[in-house]
Amino acid sequence: MRRLFAVFALLALAMSPVSAQQAVPELPFESVPNPLTMPNDIHFGEIGGVAMNSKKHIFVFSRGNLTGPAYMNQAAQLLEFDATGKYLREIGKNNFAMSYAHAVRIDKQDNIWIVDKGSNMIVKFNPQGRVEWVFGRKGESSHLDVPPDFASQIGVLLKRAGLPVEIPANNNPRNPVPVHRDNSFNQPTDVAWDSKGNSYFSDGYVNSRVAKVNARGEWIASWGSLGKGPGEFDTPHGIAVSPADEIYVADRGNRRIQVFTPEGKYIREFVIDVPVDTSRGKITYGAEAPNAKTGSQAPGAPDALCMTPGPNPVLFVGDLYPSRIYKVSLEGKVLGVFGQPGRNLGEFGWIHAIACPSEDEIWVGELINWRVQKLVTKGKGRATAARK
Repeated sequence: MRRLFAVFALLALAMSPVSAQQAVPELPFESVPNPLTMPNDIHFGEIGGVAMNSKKHIFVFSRGNLTGPAYMNQAAQLLEFDATGKYLREIGKNNFAMSYAHAVRIDKQDNIWIVDKGSNMIVKFNPQGRVEWVFGRKGESSHLDVPPDFASQIGVLLKRAGLPVEIPANNNPRNPVPVHRDNSFNQPTDVAWDSKGNSYFSDGYVNSRVAKVNARGEWIASWGSLGKGPGEFDTPHGIAVSPADEIYVADRGNRRIQVFTPEGKYIREFVIDVPVDTSRGKITYGAEAPNAKTGSQAPGAPDALCMTPGPNPVLFVGDLYPSRIYKVSLEGKVLGVFGQPGRNLGEFGWIHAIACPSEDEIWVGELINWRVQKLVTKGKGRATAARK
């Protein structure tokens, strides 16, 4: 009888649901308190991007330095910190492209690239902080019908004002599907480079494509369109390139990562699917959707994407909900998970950017909590803090 009970117990254990912590190992990270120090008159807003150069300087592209009205104002400020986290300088102050910060990346030559969603521009600064290349074009100040003033939004405003406006079905900036134009973006999101110096831009909220320029900055091609099939996108939100020059695209709205050749040929895709333990933490904004399988708020939908350097890299991926970090092999196997929603260290509110100089050190930028966290493998955080 005891043996029979033991068999039933084992069967019940095998059939019970497995929690995220059991299914995927917890990454042994700890958050370093106060990793960055700033002057009293400079403040972070929502963190659009974070990056590190070869000197271990940290660059933060924040939606701070607000100018203009309360709504639709300019919100972009690029700040540099040294290897100890001490504030050094602001880069690109009063630059024409600074409108709404989305991403900052550093290439192998320590050039600084910003991706600005508001101005539809991508700018390359040299290490000294001077503009070298400009991609895209900001809407003219004298014009109205440029993003974000799409006809879809203007029509709704006019109807609310009492005018006889007929609002079409499926009224959004991606309907009708926008015509793709070379050297032009519509709310771009990220940039990465291959071994030959070609640049890849994820373009982004409206155009739903990836663009490529060569090492001379000349536009070569683009691929992708709005959709759910292979090679189609719904908000390509991040991009990274492997040592084999495979292009990884965070297809956020479709809750997947797609992989392409440098020519844009679809290779494969994978999904990050780790169950959500809703007893861990409380979200800082929005609504919980622990069982969602599509959309930007679904668990595992890749909002932030980073690939570690070296010949054997891994991916670090962050999502908006439940605001966790996933360590993933290039084949798509989830190797570990860290974090939960919240406002305290080691908790997150809408992860939007990750810099990953190694598997033992990553920097995470958050939208809702207006901060950058430095995560290190346990045992290294206190030593780092002691040196500051």
